[in-house]
Amino acid sequence: MDLQDTPSLAPTQIELSMATSASGEPFKEPAADSFILGGFTWRHAQHDSARPVVIINAATSVRCRHYSRFADYLFANGFDVITYDYRGIGESRPASLKGLDATWTDWGALDFEAMLKRAQRDFPGQPIDVVGHSFGGCAAGLGASGHLIRHLVTVGAQFAYWRDYAPAHRWRMLGKWHLVMPLVTMICGYFPGKRLGWLEDTPAGVVRDWSMPTDRYEKRPSGRVIHAQHGRLPFANVSAKTLAISISDDPYGTIPAIERLLGYFTGSMTTHLRIEPKDIGEEEVGHFAFFRSSYQATLWPIALSWLQNGELAPDTPGRRVPRS
Repeated sequence: MDLQDTPSLAPTQIELSMATSASGEPFKEPAADSFILGGFTWRHAQHDSARPVVIINAATSVRCRHYSRFADYLFANGFDVITYDYRGIGESRPASLKGLDATWTDWGALDFEAMLKRAQRDFPGQPIDVVGHSFGGCAAGLGASGHLIRHLVTVGAQFAYWRDYAPAHRWRMLGKWHLVMPLVTMICGYFPGKRLGWLEDTPAGVVRDWSMPTDRYEKRPSGRVIHAQHGRLPFANVSAKTLAISISDDPYGTIPAIERLLGYFTGSMTTHLRIEPKDIGEEEVGHFAFFRSSYQATLWPIALSWLQNGELAPDTPGRRVPRS
């Protein structure tokens, strides 16, 4: 995609091509249950307690490497960055997914929580910000240490309630993700997404959570467990200034889907920004393209401004969705 004549949205933005950046350094980190997680760290040479560290939460069954260029961009603009894979995915995948009953709640309450603790330990005194893509925005509300988050940016974040899918795609997506995916998972013991060309191979517990046709997270299989354990979900722990970005041609991230998840962040001041592709001179963006480097000059500065300042720049494209 070629970017049209789009103005810079953040005066403090540094063009990646003109800045010194660094590839992420690999790491291993145990979660509270001793499961070993893998990821990458972008760290500046000199510690600065005023420098924020950003944790990037991936979408369901998307490898953390998908976000490396965006991490480069944040690093070039003065942030330290942590990317990681949830258990069962990419750098955190065991030899076999059969028998690994990881769930969505595990990804948030154990894996994301481990990254919050890592950021607190390895970047002492630095503000902690989070970027969450798709389910990664939901995961940001499942960590017990969510109160540590200063600024939160979500992109297309929701938890896949099928009635919230865009009407033009709803029945196809219902069949694919809520019928075929769980059926194949029952047969194989996990979902062989790579073989089908759909996504990364996915643990069975995650498939059960995704495919459950309920509009409440606490009624998903693993959501029921954490709700029963604590009497509530942990989302209210998050008091971060929160920006939810949605794209109008994203069939997952419809306004009802985004608002459904935002409704759980009762302790946060939330802003929902709705962007149409034409607002940035494009014909389509969809659910996954936000983190492609072709959007460095148009979409990435929106997230950058919020991470830096907790507010939108005056020339930000799109419109704010009124909260009901």
